Amino acid sequence: MRHDERKAVTGSLNMLGYGVATIGPAIAVGLIFAAYINGVARQPEAQGRLQSIAILGFALAEALAIIGIALAFAIS
Repeated sequence: MRHDERKAVTGSLNMLGYGVATIGPAIAVGLIFAAYINGVARQPEAQGRLQSIAILGFALAEALAIIGIALAFAIS
């Protein structure tokens, strides 16, 4: 395999790895907002406090995805 072909395959595998790595943050975001909706349904008066916690959890989970894409581009 030539160097150009190897570099193209490696770049493609990096992007595939990033695609697989985004499954974790996607599941985390779904679980965070499912818990938020469940909590508000059980205790509507705690909606304000739960909303700020849910948004913080969302931001932290999405930070993992952003770091993953940055590393995928840095490595390739």
